[in-house]
Amino acid sequence: QSRFVERLPGDPIADNYTRAVNAVSYSEVKPTAVRSPSLLAWSEDLATELGIARPASLESEDGESLQLLSGNLVLPAMRPYAARYGGHQFGNWAGQLGDGRAITLGEVVTPGLGALEFQLKGAGPTPYSRRADGRAVLRSSIREFLCSEAMHFLGVPTTRALSLVLTGDTVERDLFYDGHPRDEPGAIVCRVSPSFLRFGNFEILAASREPQLLKELTALLLHDHFPELNPAAADVYGQLLDEIGRRTAIMITHWLRVGFVHGVMNTDNMSALGLTIDYGPYGWLESYDPGWTPNTTDAEGRRYCFGNQAGIGHWNFARLCEAFIPLVPDHERLKQSLAVYKTTFEAAYTRMLSDKLGLRTVEPDCDQKLVTDMFALLEKVETDFTLFFRALCDWTDGGDFLKLISSAFYSAEPPPHALREGWLEWARRYSDRLLREPAAAGQRGLAMKRVNPKFVLRNYLAQNAIVAATAGDLSALERLLRVLKTPYDEHAGDEDLAGKRPEWARNAPGCSALSCSS
Repeated sequence: QSRFVERLPGDPIADNYTRAVNAVSYSEVKPTAVRSPSLLAWSEDLATELGIARPASLESEDGESLQLLSGNLVLPAMRPYAARYGGHQFGNWAGQLGDGRAITLGEVVTPGLGALEFQLKGAGPTPYSRRADGRAVLRSSIREFLCSEAMHFLGVPTTRALSLVLTGDTVERDLFYDGHPRDEPGAIVCRVSPSFLRFGNFEILAASREPQLLKELTALLLHDHFPELNPAAADVYGQLLDEIGRRTAIMITHWLRVGFVHGVMNTDNMSALGLTIDYGPYGWLESYDPGWTPNTTDAEGRRYCFGNQAGIGHWNFARLCEAFIPLVPDHERLKQSLAVYKTTFEAAYTRMLSDKLGLRTVEPDCDQKLVTDMFALLEKVETDFTLFFRALCDWTDGGDFLKLISSAFYSAEPPPHALREGWLEWARRYSDRLLREPAAAGQRGLAMKRVNPKFVLRNYLAQNAIVAATAGDLSALERLLRVLKTPYDEHAGDEDLAGKRPEWARNAPGCSALSCSS
């Protein structure tokens, strides 16, 4: 299906060249053919949900499938397009942005998941490509493919990735923006989502003073993705913003639960459905540092660091509310929606902390110091976020607490005396707190292990898979995919994938921080 194209006005210019596009929601554009596509990775779990078989090769009977996933074939029923949107980037209005290298093939109505959009990322230039070539390189495509699926299995709202295709072409990229570009293997990811609409799709219409189109796009969003809302209700737009605010706050709470840092929380990278979208220079906390960002572009300002993500989510949502002023002129009503985001986040964050600590609830008065002191201790020396909380799942009163959490310390040296005493004092208070909520033997720990993962997609693991895949070895990639499908399980024999970042990866390219070059 092509409901987006059929129901909204499109670019009247058919030629594919970079330009300003006005008064439309998309430009129809076909993917640019590639030389020699081959399937590098496949999400069997998503494919099973979709009822789609794994393509074999170009020469096989289903070779047409691989041609579709590489952009070499467009079926008659498809009307591929690139969406028009704008956005605030690093706090500043950037004007027109749009799908510069993503092309949506259309929608497929699936048996159990409803209508889903299929989008090729890295499929060639569009009218929104600005000075870029519309392509993607293998390293960033592997990261996108892996992270989409890893986040899904962690229980984080996200877009999905179906396939990763090697194009057989090379793409020139300047990885460090230092004037030394080089050719890299090209690749295409097929992304799948109920919708790829972003805050920026609505912002561009408000900024360009196109209220009728804003109303039409919002009507599509309501009809297709928020059917529980009555479009005839007087307050339907306010109710829609409330729900987007709720979903966004819950999504970001999940990021904080698993230690994920998006890295580029521009408004054009914020989903209108509350899904994690656009996996660029992301990362997972290794040593706990709320000021850490994986994005080299953000290294100085740290706008999008781990500890800022909830506040930036609120700021971004405020920009979406501003875009809705033509539909919701009552500013007090917009403030209500912003308050919904805040109260939802506060409740969800409290619930999340309770779950991670094995408590029925974190009580604002008596537990606040326990939580604050825990995070302060985590910052004293390099302490792995994921390993600490996973170890906490096995804590029993009377055990050796320092021995329990020792695997989370990055230094091989014993922690300083003051820190040892601090942790032991905290453990006594934590044990006293647990005694106020008695649980059956082992049940608390099992429940905690359902929210505190053992395995996350650490940057160095992704980089190892990239290096091996570039050399033609897919074993590391396939092993990661297998383990990340059940990240809360123990996986005997795969413990090395749950270990701390090795010292060689501390400042290594692709491991410590990443640029937006992809």
